[in-house]
Amino acid sequence: MSNYLSYGEKELSYLKKRDKKLGLAIDKIGMIRREARPDHFEALVMSIVSQQISRKAADSIWDRLNNKFSIMSASVIVNADLNDLHKCGISLRKAGYFKGLAEAVMSGDVDFGEFDSMSDDEIIKKLSSLRGIGVWTAEMFLIFSMCRMDVVSWGDLAIRRGMMDLYGLKELTKEQFKKYRKRYSPYGSIASLYIWALSG
Repeated sequence: MSNYLSYGEKELSYLKKRDKKLGLAIDKIGMIRREARPDHFEALVMSIVSQQISRKAADSIWDRLNNKFSIMSASVIVNADLNDLHKCGISLRKAGYFKGLAEAVMSGDVDFGEFDSMSDDEIIKKLSSLRGIGVWTAEMFLIFSMCRMDVVSWGDLAIRRGMMDLYGLKELTKEQFKKYRKRYSPYGSIASLYIWALSG
């Protein structure tokens, strides 16, 4: 189950007015279609799969997991055997992270139904308290599963590299990053799409 991060001329016009250099990049690149994963559990499992491996390897493991487990849900994973998960190509450590996430969902410690009423920071705090899910993974979840519109990740190396390229900087301080992030608000997630494209 997937769809696309939704944005249009309103968001792009705002960003172009707020930042001329970003505006030039937007005009050059055009619309960017990025897939979103509205199933929150599935999105987090995919994020854990993708950590520290190539996109191609992650896609291959994801295919094997889906072949093995017809439904990717907390109730299925909580009862899965660690070795069965491991046989799909993931490390036993990551398999443990899957199980921990599934247990947190099944116990109600993580309630996705509450997330819509929570702030970005509250969701990041909740998710990053789980083993295997750091701040960066939680931020990517906010963008690509919850479709939150104002996320720019300091912890994302490609974002920092893209900003340095965009603004002609040899280094990027946290203060400079905060200044740019504030400039993009409330459409930081859309700005992130273009900054990623510049870093590539």
